[in-house]
Amino acid sequence: MDNEIIIRTNFKSGDLGAIISLHGNLYSKEYAYDYTFEAYVGEEMSKFAKRKNPREQIWIVEYKNEIVGSISICESSDIEAQLRWFLISPKLRGKGIGQNLISQALKFVQEQSYQQVQLWTVKGLESAKKLYLKENFILEKEITHNIWGSNQTEQKYTKKLQV
Repeated sequence: MDNEIIIRTNFKSGDLGAIISLHGNLYSKEYAYDYTFEAYVGEEMSKFAKRKNPREQIWIVEYKNEIVGSISICESSDIEAQLRWFLISPKLRGKGIGQNLISQALKFVQEQSYQQVQLWTVKGLESAKKLYLKENFILEKEITHNIWGSNQTEQKYTKKLQV
């Protein structure tokens, strides 16, 4: 990995806005999502930041002092975690950063003694899907509905962990 790429696990002032903006701009450009997606990410990420739950973690990717990616683990229940906000800027895709983030997140899930991890994504995000399948996530459910300005097929993937 490029030595100018920094992955950190602490929020700094401005990080929430930068990560939310990155999601809003990227998904608008690549998938024609409307502003409601950015609002959704913002609302949920703000709650996450305020909780300061030790069983939750975010990884923030910086490149040349710019936030270019993230992933997080949120607590769904005592036994289940949720992987969220997984995103890498197009300018840094294909460098192994996504795999590195997923590996770190899954290691954290194991350390926190969760029995299962789940994630929600949308059909069509093939690069992310390959990473999920490589880590033995299984497609459990699909729901098609109008969300974020268009019809989307949301997909729920789960991975059971060795306890």
